[in-house]
Amino acid sequence: MRIVHAADVHLDSPLRGLSRFADDETAHGLRRASRRALENLVHLAVSEGAQALVLAGDVYDGDWPDYATGRFFAQQMDVLHQNRVKVYVVAGNHDAQSVVTKAVRLPDNVTVMATDKAQTAIDDDLGLAVHGQGFAQRAVTENLVLAYPERVRGLVNVGLLHTAVDGAEGHATYAPCTPHDLAQCDYDYFALGHVHQRRVVNDGQRVAAFPGNLQGRHAGETGAKGALVVDVEHDQRARTRFVPLDVARWEHLSVDASGLRTFDEVLDAVDSALDDARASADGRRLVARVTVTGSTRAAGALGRREHFHEQVLALAQRKHITLEKARSRALAPQEVNPADRELLEAILGNRADFAELAEVVRPLQRDFGRHLRGTELDLDDDAVLERVVGAAVDGLVARLSAEEG
Repeated sequence: MRIVHAADVHLDSPLRGLSRFADDETAHGLRRASRRALENLVHLAVSEGAQALVLAGDVYDGDWPDYATGRFFAQQMDVLHQNRVKVYVVAGNHDAQSVVTKAVRLPDNVTVMATDKAQTAIDDDLGLAVHGQGFAQRAVTENLVLAYPERVRGLVNVGLLHTAVDGAEGHATYAPCTPHDLAQCDYDYFALGHVHQRRVVNDGQRVAAFPGNLQGRHAGETGAKGALVVDVEHDQRARTRFVPLDVARWEHLSVDASGLRTFDEVLDAVDSALDDARASADGRRLVARVTVTGSTRAAGALGRREHFHEQVLALAQRKHITLEKARSRALAPQEVNPADRELLEAILGNRADFAELAEVVRPLQRDFGRHLRGTELDLDDDAVLERVVGAAVDGLVARLSAEEG
C-alpha cells in the first residue's frame, strides 16, 4: 500500500520577528505558508493514490488563539475523507493533550491516537495496523516506544511516534529512544516526527525515518521541506520518496570571497549565489541569509555593515528575493602588518579580561540579558564576550587593510 508520512506542520505558527526584514505582504505570505503547505500535503495524498496519511506530531504550534486553526485542519481532513484516505495522528510536544485546550470535531476518517498508553488502530479493509501514542503533556521524558504493542501478523504494521532519537541534536529530548528500540518493534515502517531535518534513522529491513517539517518557519530551517511517500508491503522493506511541499523556502547562502580583491567583485559573487538559489527554489517565495566568508582585501569595505547590507538588499529585490540578513565574516589577508593587530588589541584590552568586559556590558545585561540568555549573544557566557571582542579586532584590522587603503 501507499502511505504519505508528514510531521511538524506547526499550523498557523505566528513566525515572530518577520517585521525586522519583511514588508507587510511578504510577512502575510510567510504566516500563511503553513496552511498552503498543508493544502499541498492533502493534494499529494490524493494525487498519489495513498490509502493513508500519518502525521507524527505537532500538527499545531500550540494552543489556538481561536477556532480558525482547528477548523482549517478539519476542512482539509474532510477533503481526504471524501477521497477515502485514512488519517492517523499522534500529538507532539507543541500540540500535547495538555496544551491544546480547544477542540473541533474531525471527520470519521481521522484517528487521533491515545495519549495515556500506546494504541493499535486496525483497518481490516486496508490490511493496516498503526501503532502509536501521543503526548499527554508537553514534556514527555520517558521512552514511549518500549511499551509499543507487538506487530499484528498478516497486516502491514506502521509505527507512529514523536521522538528525539539518540538525542537529536538541536531538539529537546522528548520521548527519547534509540534506533535499536525502533527496530525491535519489528514494524514494516516507523513514521517519526519532532526532528525538523529529513533523516533516515534505520535503513535496513525495518525502515524508520523523519520527513522533516512540512514548511520552514525561520532562517534555521533551510532547504526543501515536505513529506515522504512510502510504499510498503507486509514483511517487505519500505521504499520512501521525498516530495517537497513548501511554498516558501529559507536558504543560507555562504559566499567564499577568498582571492577577490574588490567590493564589486564580492557583490558579483553574491549576485551569482542569489541567482542559483532562486533557480533551486523552483518558483517558491525565497528568503535568504547571505554570509560572506574567506580571506579578501575587500574585508574592510565589507565591514561597513549597513552599506554592505543595503547593496545586497538591492540585488535581492531585483530578483524578488526577500533578504533576511546580509553579513560579512570575511577576514583580511594574513599579510597584514602584525603590528596593526597588536595595536588594536592593546587599545581594546586583553580579550581574556572578562571582569572588565563584564563591566562594559553591564548596562546591556540589565536591559536585555534575560532575553538573550541561551542565544548566540548570551552575555553571561565568557566565550560569547571573547568572540565579540575578537570580531571587533578582526573587523578593525580588515578596515586597516581595505582595498581603498
